[in-house]
Amino acid sequence: MRIGNRIFLAALTLAVTLQGQQGRGRGAAPAPGQIVISNPRTAYPERAPADPAVVERGKALYSVNCSFCHGSEARGGESGPNLIRAQLVMNDQNGELIAPVVQNGRPALGMPKFDMTASQVSDIAAFIHSFKVAGYDISRKLPPSILVGDAKAGEAYFKATCASCHSVDGDLKGFAARFPDPKAMQQWWMMPGGGRGGPATGSLKPVTVTVTPSSGPKVEGRLVRIDDFIVTLTDADNNTRTIRRVGDSPKVELHDPIKPHRDLLRTYVDKDIHNLTAYLVTVK
Repeated sequence: MRIGNRIFLAALTLAVTLQGQQGRGRGAAPAPGQIVISNPRTAYPERAPADPAVVERGKALYSVNCSFCHGSEARGGESGPNLIRAQLVMNDQNGELIAPVVQNGRPALGMPKFDMTASQVSDIAAFIHSFKVAGYDISRKLPPSILVGDAKAGEAYFKATCASCHSVDGDLKGFAARFPDPKAMQQWWMMPGGGRGGPATGSLKPVTVTVTPSSGPKVEGRLVRIDDFIVTLTDADNNTRTIRRVGDSPKVELHDPIKPHRDLLRTYVDKDIHNLTAYLVTVK
């Protein structure tokens, strides 16, 4: 059979199928071999509205722990994937599938583990599930500006929390000029190197690792990858080395220059974030 004839017959079959489908009504099951064209929106779960108080608790937890990677609306951020359309999240009901990922992390993909209870993860899940997966979602209407904090309160917070490592007259001099977009600035100071629109990531020191075997010399270098089974690094001679891990052997020590920022992520509340951003935009 010629290719043109095959295409014609395939198109004819599809047309007949669709016509028959319209005649059968919405609830009828397709016949064997029938091609069914369905609305893609029906592939996504429709969820009953959750308790607003639960969603608000989840929003607060998500904002300070997850938004810098996955975006404020969980639709993907600067370094993390879209959670709304993730199959695991769509199959999740009350955080039961999300909890193991949050509590154990995914080190190989750059996601740290978070010390959260099942109840806290359930609240975060309620917030994520509050967004529609397909179609127009009124909840996506963003405020015109994120600069809603108190700069004076932000300055006090900076002096109490950040000044031991940073100075507005030193490493942060002209900080606001580097960020025309306040949102990019906020993402940057929360997790340096984790967002677009800021200084080049090359200015940040890399994570390094020291591996101490039970016998023999230590091995040190820039961390490439680490998980429960291996650690890979690049040594001073630019050689890539992969070392097998069994439990706690060999001893592995990570040296992360932005660890203080990672530790602070769990302590911020929305007010701290807004106030500090409002202050930092004045550091010119």
